[in-house]
Amino acid sequence: MNLSGYYPESINEGPGIRAVLFISGCRHACPGCFSPHTWSFRAGVPLDLDKQRELLEDMRENPLLQGVTLCGGDPFYSAEELTPFVAEIRRSLPHFDVWSYTGFTFEQLQEREEMRALLQLCDVIIDGRFVEEQKDLTLLYRGSSNQRILDVRASLAHGKAVSAPGFI
Repeated sequence: MNLSGYYPESINEGPGIRAVLFISGCRHACPGCFSPHTWSFRAGVPLDLDKQRELLEDMRENPLLQGVTLCGGDPFYSAEELTPFVAEIRRSLPHFDVWSYTGFTFEQLQEREEMRALLQLCDVIIDGRFVEEQKDLTLLYRGSSNQRILDVRASLAHGKAVSAPGFI
């Protein structure tokens, strides 16, 4: 698993000030994607244990951060490798919320065990592929109107997609 980018502070990928990890690798290849340079699974640098510790320490030292957002690529293509790191973020920074972008739908993520494991560590996901014909620059945290901002815990509890409060 590789990391193609890291923003130590951002206000664009979720509420508050957030650390943003761009996980390399995506097979969705959405036309109009804003980050096609992240599609290659070899883009960036290895997200090995040393790099994970470095990122975790950087996040821990920043008192302004509210959470972390996983972007890509698509983090769920690397779900099996990424899950232990996200679990460590949750353990080490229990006050953080975890958001993730994915081209998969909530329903698709539940079909594969390794994706479901990562999903369960997230508080909110923005799901669905970017659709250029549905591009809407007025949407909060989304690029196209088909994408949903979902409350993961409520969605899992109800067995169906539930919009995150305040982000309908």
